[in-house]
Parts: sequence; structure tokens; C-alpha cells
Amino acid sequence: MGPFLPAILATYKSHGSRESIVDWRSAPCVYTICADSIEISHVSLARSKTGTERKQASPIAMYNAEANLVSAMNLQIGSKMLRWNLTLFVACCVVVVVSPLASGQESRKSTPPAPADVKAAVDRAVQFYTKNVALNGGYVYYYSPDLKRRLGEGPAAPTEVWVQPPGTPTVGISLAKLYEATGDRTFLDAATDAALVLVYGQLRSGGWTNKIDLAPALKGLPFSGGKRRLDGHSSLDDGQTPAALQLLMQVDRLHAFRHQAIHQAAERGLQSLLQAQYPNGGFPQVWTKPVPSRPVVPANYPTLDWRTEGRLKAYWNEYTLNDNVCGNVADTLVLAHQTYGGDRYLAALQRLGEFLLLAQMPMPQPAWCQQYNQQMQPIWARAFEPPAIAADESQEVIDTLLKIASTTGDARFLKPIPAALVYLDSCLLPDGRLARYYELETNRPLYMERRGRAYQLTYDDTNLPDHYGWKWPSRGDELREKLVRLQADISAPVERAKSEDQAKSKELIAIVLADLDSQGRWISQYDGRRLVGQPKFEIGESYLSSEVFCRNLDICSDYLSL
Repeated sequence: MGPFLPAILATYKSHGSRESIVDWRSAPCVYTICADSIEISHVSLARSKTGTERKQASPIAMYNAEANLVSAMNLQIGSKMLRWNLTLFVACCVVVVVSPLASGQESRKSTPPAPADVKAAVDRAVQFYTKNVALNGGYVYYYSPDLKRRLGEGPAAPTEVWVQPPGTPTVGISLAKLYEATGDRTFLDAATDAALVLVYGQLRSGGWTNKIDLAPALKGLPFSGGKRRLDGHSSLDDGQTPAALQLLMQVDRLHAFRHQAIHQAAERGLQSLLQAQYPNGGFPQVWTKPVPSRPVVPANYPTLDWRTEGRLKAYWNEYTLNDNVCGNVADTLVLAHQTYGGDRYLAALQRLGEFLLLAQMPMPQPAWCQQYNQQMQPIWARAFEPPAIAADESQEVIDTLLKIASTTGDARFLKPIPAALVYLDSCLLPDGRLARYYELETNRPLYMERRGRAYQLTYDDTNLPDHYGWKWPSRGDELREKLVRLQADISAPVERAKSEDQAKSKELIAIVLADLDSQGRWISQYDGRRLVGQPKFEIGESYLSSEVFCRNLDICSDYLSL
């Protein structure tokens, strides 16, 4: 059994199903899940012109497949800034082929690699990624093995690097973690290079957008903003500004706050973030200057016909919860308080918690929506994002409230959670998942149909657009466990302990090292599952992934920290 399978089994059994599950798109492993066990065939399914053929899967392929299945069940693996929503296909009959590779994997586990061997491996991996892949210290999501093709959310220009995770900040944070695990200055230098890319691309408004055009830098010129103006919108969307600030703060601390450019950029960015907080504690999706004053009122239902009225073109200026804006901001404020001390970041965190208390909708739907107007009524965002109760954002809010309660020691932030969890339990679909949206007041699951560029509301889930997550796994058990722990001890940590990551690294390290090739690369093959950024790969196409690079570096860091 691989390292993630106990968690898979526990989640699977909690749904009471006895069918077999196959994630064909994240093969190489075929899973047969019974009431008390999980059998795996160490077989990958590779498509060819003549059909489907079977071949041996590498140990790291097994690990990645297991991680994918855990991700599908919404168990978090690796960076907390990242989550995957994969699709499971249910089969009635699964043929399980047991490979002799299993015994080999077990023997490798029994003899952990020497720390010197792990250090040598990460030296090669970092050397390749920072010297061959990086552009002036910056990164995008994916690269072809020959490095001629670069992808972020879509094709990346030759001079562009990505801020949005898993781009430049994500790689920099993993490099900084590796420096702390080893003390090797090479890794700090690489993390510093990534941080300096963010210094270069910081907007006049103090934050960042999704990418940076380094064309002027390559000519020795100051930042011009590329196609996005230098005075453009600082963004909290998809963790853009929070991720940048988190890297800057970590590198600032590692330089003992003596790297002037990085220290000033971090301070300026944090000051801008504080000025983007509305009086009620909420945040917009984007900003260009300090936000104006607004009345502080609790959430309430729209008094007009929300289907046809009340749309705001500039919805991005309104209170936003979509894409875990509040969770990412909370993580940033907690790290700022830990890094620089003082009261202002803790006070901002507390105000954010108070906003989330205000944003909880009244009974009988005591949960949260994706965005609200000045009157704290749910509003439209994009054409496929209606005013509605948003189940996954509600789970993210609960997680954020737990974190705020633990950090501040204030039990007020736990009070909305029990009613919200009971409500979400009542919303479960027959398959145990949650719909993304539930209609205001009627509580019917709400979906969209797409015809060309036009979207239409529907209660029918049989023809959903495939570019958006319309159904999400329930995290009720996980969140309820955290709540019970904090109710017993308000100061209890809600995040996974570092010792747990270190213990897990002992199970994973051998297979991580086994998949590193002679050039120092972790090569992935596209298997059809949806990836962040939705790159257009062919089935079986090879690529380099910054996300995989960071995940494997983090495993090595945890192992070397033992």
C-alpha cells in the first residue's frame, strides 16, 4: 500500500460505498477499493495508435497517482495554496494486476537513503531548474523537455514569468525551505533571485497581478508593466499578491531583514494590502488605491430579482470570497505577524474574521457566497458565477475562521461554524458531494449550461461546462474534527504539524529520488486529468512542472530536516 492510501480508504469508507473506483485519467495505477482494503495494480495504461497497452509504472508514478486520487477526494497534498479537483470514474469491474515492483518498493522503504544522497539529488535538481529553466529567477507553470515551450495560464511569452501559483513565488518558497533544511547558500541565492523578480514586477499600487513581463529587465531597463500597465490592478485572485508577499517575507527574514530591496518591497506590499481592507474587514478582488469608507452591515438577501437585476460591471471592487481570497489573505497576515511582530497585522486578521461573521447568510442558509455588494447582498461576478450560496467557498471560510480563532485566541470566530456545518451536511448530493451553488432561499442546487459564450441558469446537472468546478467533495468531517479540537483548546494548531510532514517524507523520499533523471529533471507525462492552468497537452506528452518540482523539493527538505 502506498503512502496516501490509508487516507483514501478512510475517505472512501466514510461515504459507505462498496463499488470499485478507477481513476483512468490518472492511471498508472488501477484501484480496487473494497470495504476494508485497497488493492492496486502497478500498471500504467498508455494509449497508442493500435489501442491501449499495459506497461510497468515507475514508483514515482504510483506516488503521483495516489496523490491525484487523494486530491480528487479533496485531501490537501503539498502546498496549502494549491488544491486540485479531479474527476473519478466509477467502474463495475476492475482487473487487478499485481506487479513484482511492489516488493522492490518495500525493500527501498526499509533502507532509507543517506542524507548525503538526498542532498546530492536536490543539488542536481536545483541546478537544472535554476540554471536552465528559470528566466532571471522567475518561473512559469510548465515547460516542454527541450524548454522551447513555456506555459502559465495559456502560452507564456518568452519574456514572461508567472506570479500566480504555482509560479515564481511557489518555486521561491520551496527553495527557501530547502535552504533552511540544509544551510546551503546556493538555495537561498536562488530563492533571493525569485524574490527579486517580484521586487522588479511590483505595481505602483503595491501588489502584483498574475504575471510579469521581464522584457525591459533583459535590456537593463526599469519595469514598465508590459502589456499590463505599471499602475495596474493589484490582485488577490488565485493567491497572486498573497503568494508574492509570502515569498518576500520569508526571504526577508532569511536575510535578517538586511536586504534593502526585498525588505522595502515586502513592507510596501503589506501596507498596500492593509489599505485594501474595507472598514467591515472584507477585501476586494483587486485594487489600485486605498479603498473608500463604506457602511458596516450584515449579510442579507437581495430585495430585487437577482436573476436579471443588480449586476455590477466592476464586481471585482466588491467584497470577495471567491478563489479563497480570505484564506490566502489570512495566511499572509499570520505570516506577517510572525515575521515582523506588532499589532497591525493581527488587528487586520481580527477584522477579517469579523467580516466573515457579518458575511454569513441568515437562516435557513447559514453559509457564505462568492461576492457581496456594499449592502452585503450576494451579487453576480462572471457570467457563470451567480448570486448564490457557494458550498466550496463556505468550506474555505470555515477553515479560515478556524485559523483566525486559533491565531487570535478568540472563540467568537468559532460560533458560526456548527450551524454552517449542519447546513452543508443537509446540502449533500446523492453521491456525497456538494454542488458549487445553491439557489438563494430555495436551496436548490444551481448550475449553468453554455451555448457558445452565453450561459443559462439551470437545475439540470447533465450538461455542465467543463472549465469550472460545479461539484466539490465535502470536507465536513475534516472541518468538524478541527472545530472540536479548537473548542477543547482555542490555541491548538489547525494546520498539519511539521513533524507529520517529516514522517511522511520518510515514506516518499525513495520514490522521489528514483524518478529524478540523469539531467536532474522530474519529467511528467500527461494522462488527461485537468491540470492547473489547463494546458493543452496531448495524452502521453512529456513536460516539466513547477508544481511537481516544488512538491518534490518539499519532500526532500522535510527528509533532510529530520
